[in-house]
Amino acid sequence: MFNKSINTKSLFRCVVLAILIGAAPVAAAPLDVTIYENGGDGQMAECSLEQVAGLKANGDGFLAVRTGPGSDFRKIDELYNGDYVLVYDGSHFPWVGVLYGHGREVLNGNTGCGFVGEGKRPLPYPGKKGWIHSNWLQSVAG
Repeated sequence: MFNKSINTKSLFRCVVLAILIGAAPVAAAPLDVTIYENGGDGQMAECSLEQVAGLKANGDGFLAVRTGPGSDFRKIDELYNGDYVLVYDGSHFPWVGVLYGHGREVLNGNTGCGFVGEGKRPLPYPGKKGWIHSNWLQSVAG
């Protein structure tokens, strides 16, 4: 039987807790294939800024972000015309490993574009990462 004498303070705490739990950041989906950043001499950028373009409104209308380079990998997000990506890994071309955001959120200044040194390293920057098909990318810089 429902207890009608519930304490207002307890109810308030429950509502606040529910709001906080609902507002908690969602962890980034783990990738099945690691995205790598290449090293270099520090003179040339090792990534490029690209913009999603050419998606047709009468098609899917989005570019799927996947956990690996291919349509057999899980879809973890969607990008739309006008969204920006930083392309780091082209080792599985035409699929590319990207750091991405909706609209301009990837342009937050918290990323690098390669490191001085030889070899490659797993992409260390915070943010959303995934694999997309390069057919719908337009070069902005890089």
